Amino acid sequence: MGGGILGFIRSIYQLDTLDTRFTTPSSVPYKLAAETKRDSVGAQEGGLSKGKRAERSKWATPEFYLYYLVFLVAVPYMFWVPFEVSRESDPRYPKFQRYLSEGWMLGRKVDVSDSQLRTIRGKIPHIFGLLVVQPLLRRVWNLFKPMRLEPGASETSPRAAEARLEQRISYDAFFGAILLTALHGTSGLKILGLLWLNYQIATKLPRKVVPWATWLFNLYILVTMKVYDGYRFKTFVDWIPFAPDSLADLASWMDNQQGLLNRWHILFNITILRLISFNLDYAWMTDRQGGSPIEKQLDPANLSERDRVDTPAPKSNYSFRNYFAYAIYAPLYLAGPILTFNDYISQCRYKSASIELSRTVKYGIRCLLVLLAMEFVLHFNYANAISNARPDWSSYTPAQIALLSFFKLHIIWLKLLVPWRLFRFWSLVDGIDPPENMLRCVSDNYSTLSFWRSWHRSFYRWTLRYIYIPLGGSNFRTLASSVYSVVTYLAVFMFVAIWHDVDFQLLVWSWLIVAFFLPEIAAGYLFPRKKWEGRPTAYRMLCCVGAVGNVLMMISANVVGFGGGVDAMKALWEGLFRGLSGISFLTGSCIALFVGIQVMFEIRQSELRKGIDLKC
Repeated sequence: MGGGILGFIRSIYQLDTLDTRFTTPSSVPYKLAAETKRDSVGAQEGGLSKGKRAERSKWATPEFYLYYLVFLVAVPYMFWVPFEVSRESDPRYPKFQRYLSEGWMLGRKVDVSDSQLRTIRGKIPHIFGLLVVQPLLRRVWNLFKPMRLEPGASETSPRAAEARLEQRISYDAFFGAILLTALHGTSGLKILGLLWLNYQIATKLPRKVVPWATWLFNLYILVTMKVYDGYRFKTFVDWIPFAPDSLADLASWMDNQQGLLNRWHILFNITILRLISFNLDYAWMTDRQGGSPIEKQLDPANLSERDRVDTPAPKSNYSFRNYFAYAIYAPLYLAGPILTFNDYISQCRYKSASIELSRTVKYGIRCLLVLLAMEFVLHFNYANAISNARPDWSSYTPAQIALLSFFKLHIIWLKLLVPWRLFRFWSLVDGIDPPENMLRCVSDNYSTLSFWRSWHRSFYRWTLRYIYIPLGGSNFRTLASSVYSVVTYLAVFMFVAIWHDVDFQLLVWSWLIVAFFLPEIAAGYLFPRKKWEGRPTAYRMLCCVGAVGNVLMMISANVVGFGGGVDAMKALWEGLFRGLSGISFLTGSCIALFVGIQVMFEIRQSELRKGIDLKC
């Protein structure tokens, strides 16, 4: 690694800066892994890529020099086409001009016609304000509520850990109550009521009933809180026979005291994941009494991530106060990333060794660069505004339709990436290390299965722990197990769809995703790598052809789910098969995708040569 400014810039984009989970095996404590890297040749000896052998580098081969030439033409062209139709000189500009707002970059207007994106962008100054205020107030809290340790007691002793847990949790619960009131006003009472009901399910019902009751209750809340518009107080009063007018007036008044975010239920789905996490972690804790780190002969101050997640906290830690502090933990409350209850309690007890000032600063710089990238795209690519204006798509060429749809997916990626990174940065500053949500750019994916692992990664890990593994995972060795595996995948992705919104369009998306899994899984069985060991180049080319089809299917599925629905997908494909120009563009796109996927393959081989296998 070179020194100076160039070395610093390269270090910002290291995987270790993004999240140490990507460079440290989940079963190895970070502190031990860091010491091993310093004392040995690197991560490969730590076992990150056991069973996989990296290929020789292809970056300086004639094949890749040809790919670089394709990149020099294709990438600027991909940016130019949407930019050209977003210029004032385009004859269709007046049709979507009303959806644009005043910008700040090079005299350009900015496209914030997407309401969710507009809200996120408008709240960024408030997020930065909270990012400064909340950790500073914690320091003040700690001054008035110091950890009381016996003279000479170690900071990693069990008593010190309990004192740190008490100090952190008491502040998190206090600040969470203030945040809940400020954000939601009287609707905070509804949230508190839902939290209390869920807690009663976990702690009062028989153990065998808890998982079923937890899922039924939270699925019911997911659906009905949208149907009943956040359970308005007036609605409840209307259900009461002969309710006095004074009660109806009080309910109407309470409905109007909604705080800064008056539609609390729009963002409550992320909290529902934490409610389910607490209940199931509690239920599994009752099954594994006596599984403390000390009894397992583990160092509780230096646990691996797997042990932090899997090892139950002491039963006394599953109190309502701790549960409330976890569910409303300020940095992660609105959008995540998702942290399990066990992991949260463990990190409150012992600060994670992965939190280092230099890494947190670099991560913060990376957040700012992502924010700048989003601003650049919104100022020079008006894909959302064009789509919202309901244009006559026949007036656009196949290349314009395809690349506008392609960039609309990138805008969706950016509007999710920015808040996820900012909230995780806030959490790191506050001393809690949650998983990184977005590992790769949306363009750096060729596998449907791998894409799910890298997109909203903390949610993927949550579905693994609480849905996929409890249902038995997947096994395609027999017809019966294959059918059951497909049902498992459907259960996972239909929950993901309902969790996003109660919308038939998203259910169609979930079915398409599972349908697109099957060809990839079948290809893995029909063309196993071990049968091609003597022909690695031929196997790589074969995989790349299949991956091109995968990418086209993933783009189609995500256009249906998040980019305009079935009609948008039909318009996209009808345009691509509209005459010679459409077919020519589709052919050129497949060639460009083929080249891009070869580069994606080599990126992953480069990681493997460093001993890193991200499996996505």
